Amino acid sequence: MPIPEWKWERIAMDFVVGIPKTLEKFDSIWEGVDRLTKSTHFIPVRIDYNAQQLAKVYVKEIVRHHGVPLSIISDCDGQAIEENYPSASNGAIS
Repeated sequence: MPIPEWKWERIAMDFVVGIPKTLEKFDSIWEGVDRLTKSTHFIPVRIDYNAQQLAKVYVKEIVRHHGVPLSIISDCDGQAIEENYPSASNGAIS
Protein backbone atom coordinates (compact mmCIF):
# COMPACT_ATOMS: atom_id res chain seq x y z
CA MET A 1 0.00 0.00 0.00
CA PRO A 2 1.39 3.40 -0.91
CA ILE A 3 2.00 5.88 1.90
CA PRO A 4 -0.43 8.79 1.60
CA GLU A 5 1.10 12.14 0.70
CA TRP A 6 -1.88 14.25 1.72
CA LYS A 7 -4.67 13.99 4.29
CA TRP A 8 -7.82 12.16 3.20
CA GLU A 9 -6.10 11.07 -0.01
CA ARG A 10 -6.21 7.40 1.00
CA ILE A 11 -8.76 6.15 3.48
CA ALA A 12 -9.84 2.99 5.21
CA MET A 13 -13.50 2.19 5.79
CA ASP A 14 -15.32 -0.44 7.78
CA PHE A 15 -18.71 -1.15 9.31
CA VAL A 16 -19.52 -1.83 12.95
CA VAL A 17 -22.73 -3.86 13.06
CA GLY A 18 -24.86 -5.50 15.71
CA ILE A 19 -25.17 -2.51 18.00
CA PRO A 20 -28.40 -1.46 19.74
CA LYS A 21 -30.73 0.75 17.71
CA THR A 22 -30.73 4.46 18.45
CA LEU A 23 -33.89 6.52 18.74
CA GLU A 24 -33.41 7.39 15.04
CA LYS A 25 -33.29 3.62 14.22
CA PHE A 26 -29.57 3.55 13.36
CA ASP A 27 -28.14 0.10 14.11
CA SER A 28 -24.65 0.29 12.56
CA ILE A 29 -21.67 2.63 12.36
CA TRP A 30 -19.75 3.29 9.17
CA GLU A 31 -16.26 4.46 10.01
CA GLY A 32 -13.90 6.25 7.67
CA VAL A 33 -10.27 6.72 8.71
CA ASP A 34 -7.67 8.90 7.02
CA ARG A 35 -4.60 6.70 6.66
CA LEU A 36 -2.16 9.61 7.04
CA THR A 37 -3.52 11.53 10.05
CA LYS A 38 -5.72 8.77 11.53
CA SER A 39 -8.58 11.27 11.88
CA THR A 40 -11.88 9.44 11.78
CA HIS A 41 -15.53 9.93 10.90
CA PHE A 42 -18.11 7.75 12.65
CA ILE A 43 -21.29 7.78 10.60
CA PRO A 44 -24.54 6.27 11.92
CA VAL A 45 -26.28 4.10 9.32
CA ARG A 46 -28.92 1.39 9.17
CA ILE A 47 -28.36 -2.23 8.21
CA ASP A 48 -31.10 -1.98 5.57
CA TYR A 49 -29.51 0.91 3.63
CA ASN A 50 -29.05 0.08 -0.05
CA ALA A 51 -26.07 1.11 -2.19
CA GLN A 52 -27.70 4.38 -3.27
CA GLN A 53 -28.43 5.40 0.32
CA LEU A 54 -24.88 4.55 1.41
CA ALA A 55 -23.49 6.55 -1.52
CA LYS A 56 -25.52 9.61 -0.51
CA VAL A 57 -24.28 9.31 3.08
CA TYR A 58 -20.70 8.91 1.81
CA VAL A 59 -20.88 12.07 -0.30
CA LYS A 60 -22.55 14.05 2.49
CA GLU A 61 -20.22 12.94 5.28
CA ILE A 62 -16.84 12.30 3.60
CA VAL A 63 -16.62 13.78 0.10
CA ARG A 64 -18.23 17.08 1.11
CA HIS A 65 -15.55 17.65 3.75
CA HIS A 66 -12.46 16.08 2.17
CA GLY A 67 -13.03 15.49 -1.54
CA VAL A 68 -12.86 12.17 -3.36
CA PRO A 69 -10.01 9.93 -2.12
CA LEU A 70 -7.57 8.22 -4.46
CA SER A 71 -8.19 4.89 -2.75
CA ILE A 72 -10.43 3.25 -0.18
CA ILE A 73 -9.44 0.07 1.61
CA SER A 74 -11.41 -2.14 3.97
CA ASP A 75 -10.59 -5.26 5.93
CA CYS A 76 -14.13 -6.41 5.27
CA ASP A 77 -14.42 -8.85 2.37
CA GLY A 78 -17.30 -8.90 -0.07
CA GLN A 79 -18.98 -11.86 1.60
CA ALA A 80 -19.10 -10.06 4.95
CA ILE A 81 -20.66 -7.03 3.29
CA GLU A 82 -23.23 -9.28 1.57
CA GLU A 83 -24.10 -10.92 4.91
CA ASN A 84 -24.42 -7.67 6.88
CA TYR A 85 -25.64 -5.29 4.16
CA PRO A 86 -27.43 -7.50 1.62
CA SER A 87 -29.35 -4.59 0.11
CA ALA A 88 -26.18 -2.48 -0.26
CA SER A 89 -24.50 -4.52 -2.93
CA ASN A 90 -27.38 -6.20 -4.77
CA GLY A 91 -24.95 -9.00 -5.64
CA ALA A 92 -22.33 -6.64 -7.09
CA ILE A 93 -19.62 -7.48 -4.54
CA SER A 94 -17.59 -10.64 -4.96
